[in-house]
Amino acid sequence: MQVGGIQSIVIFNALSGAVSALFGIFAPHFVTMASFSLPEGISRRLRIASPLKRELLFLTVPIFVETLLIMTLGAMDTFMLSRHSDASVAAVGLANQIVTFCFIVFEVINLGTSVLCSQYLGANLKRRMELVVGVSLVVNLFFGLAISALLYFYAEPILSAMGLGGEMLPLGVSYMRIVGAFAFVQALAMTLSAVLRSNNKAYWPMLVILVVNVLNIIGNYALIFGKFGAPALGVSGAAITTASCRTLSMLALFVIVFSTTIRRFPWSIFRRWPRVEFRNLLKIGLPAAGEQMSYSCSQLVISFFITMLGMEALAARTYCVNLIMYSYLFCIAISHGGAIVTGHLVGAEKWKASFTLGRYVCRVAVAVTFTASLLLAVAGHSIMSALSDNPEIIALGTAILWIDVPLEIGRPINIVFVNILQSVGDVNYPFYVGVIFMWTIAVALAYLFGIPFGFGILGMWWMFSLDENVRGVVFLRRWYGKRWMHRAFVKAA
Repeated sequence: MQVGGIQSIVIFNALSGAVSALFGIFAPHFVTMASFSLPEGISRRLRIASPLKRELLFLTVPIFVETLLIMTLGAMDTFMLSRHSDASVAAVGLANQIVTFCFIVFEVINLGTSVLCSQYLGANLKRRMELVVGVSLVVNLFFGLAISALLYFYAEPILSAMGLGGEMLPLGVSYMRIVGAFAFVQALAMTLSAVLRSNNKAYWPMLVILVVNVLNIIGNYALIFGKFGAPALGVSGAAITTASCRTLSMLALFVIVFSTTIRRFPWSIFRRWPRVEFRNLLKIGLPAAGEQMSYSCSQLVISFFITMLGMEALAARTYCVNLIMYSYLFCIAISHGGAIVTGHLVGAEKWKASFTLGRYVCRVAVAVTFTASLLLAVAGHSIMSALSDNPEIIALGTAILWIDVPLEIGRPINIVFVNILQSVGDVNYPFYVGVIFMWTIAVALAYLFGIPFGFGILGMWWMFSLDENVRGVVFLRRWYGKRWMHRAFVKAA
C-alpha cells in the first residue's frame, strides 16, 4: 500500500472519529428526549429511574471518549510512520497486532476486577473491594512481567514465524522488543483504569489518555524524524514514545487511584492471601477472556480466508473494518457503562432494576449503532471512492457497507449482553454462545459460502450478519428468561 493510501485511511479515520464522537456524546440525550415524546404506553416502558440514567450517561461519555482517543492514538502512530516508510508501517502493524493479542491475558484479571469491584460497591463492602484491587494488581504484575519477557526475548522468532522478513524483520523486532518490554506497565494501567470505572470515575482514565495522546504525538514527531534536537530514530523512536507514554499513564492512574479511591495499598494480602477474591477473579476472568480470545482467533482465521480471495477483497475488508468500527464505538462505551451500573445494582440485590436497565441499554445501543451504520452505507460509495481508485474495491466496499446494516442490529445486542451478563455473574454463558456460533457460522459457513460456493467476500459478510443476529436472539432469550438472576458473586451487607 502506498503512503497516500495509508494517509487517506488515517485522515478519514480522524474525520469519522470526530463525527462519531459528536454523535456518541449527544446520542444519550437524543434517545432520552425521544422517550418522553412517545405515546404514554411506550414511553412508560422505555423509562428507567433518572438517577440510573445520569449514572449511565456519566460513565458512557468518558468511556466513549477514552476509547476514541485510544483508537486515534494508534491511527496517529500509523500516519506518522507512513511519512517515514511503508516498510515501517507494515512491520509495526504486525508487531502491534501480536502485542495487542498478548494483552488479552491481562483481561483475565481486569474483567474480574471490574465485575467484583462493581458488585462489592453495590453491596457496600468497600474493604472487600480494596482487597480485590490489591490482588488484581499483584497478579497482573506477575502476568505482565511474564509477557514482557516473552515479547522481548522471543521477538525475532515470533515475527519470523508470522512471515515477516527482509528489511521489515529488524524494524518489527526493534519495535516489539521496546514496546513488549513494558507490557507489565500496560497490565497495571488496564487494572487501574478498571478500578476507576467501577467506582464511577471513568473521567479520570479519559483525561489521562487525552494528555498521553498529546505527548505521544509530540514524542513521535521528535524521535521519529529527529526534531527539537532529538535523534531521528524512526521505528525505535515510535516504540520509545509509546512505551514512555504508557509508563506515564500507569503512574498517573496509580496516583489517582490511591489518592481518590483507595487511601492506601492493602498490604494485608501478603500476610493472608484472599483466596475467595482470587478464585472469584478467575471464575469471572477466565471465561470472559476466553470469549475475547476465541473472537480474536476467529478473526485471524477469517483474515486468512479473505486473503485467499485476492488483494481486492482484502483491501475492501481492510477499508470497511476501519470504517465500520466507528459505527459501533458508542455501543462499546454504553455497554461498559451499563455493565458497571448493573453490577452495582446486582450487588445491592436490585434484580428488577438490573433487568430494566439492561433492556434500556440494549435499545439505546441498537438505535444508535443501526442509525450510524445506515448513514455510513448511504455515504458508502462516496467514501470508498475517496479511499481507492480501484473500481472493484469500491464496488465491494460499497456492497459490504450495505450488508453490514442488518449486521448492526445483532452486534450491539451481543456487545451489550456479553458485558452485562458477565457483570451480573453469568460468566460462562457468553463464552459458550460465542465459541459455538462464531466458529460454526462466522468461520465455517463463511468459508463455505465465500470460497467453495463462490460468493466471495459478500457471501462471507452475509454469514457474519447471520452469526451476529443469531447470537443476538440467543442473548435476548437469556436476558428475558431471567435465568441469570441470583448469580452474583457477593451479597449485600
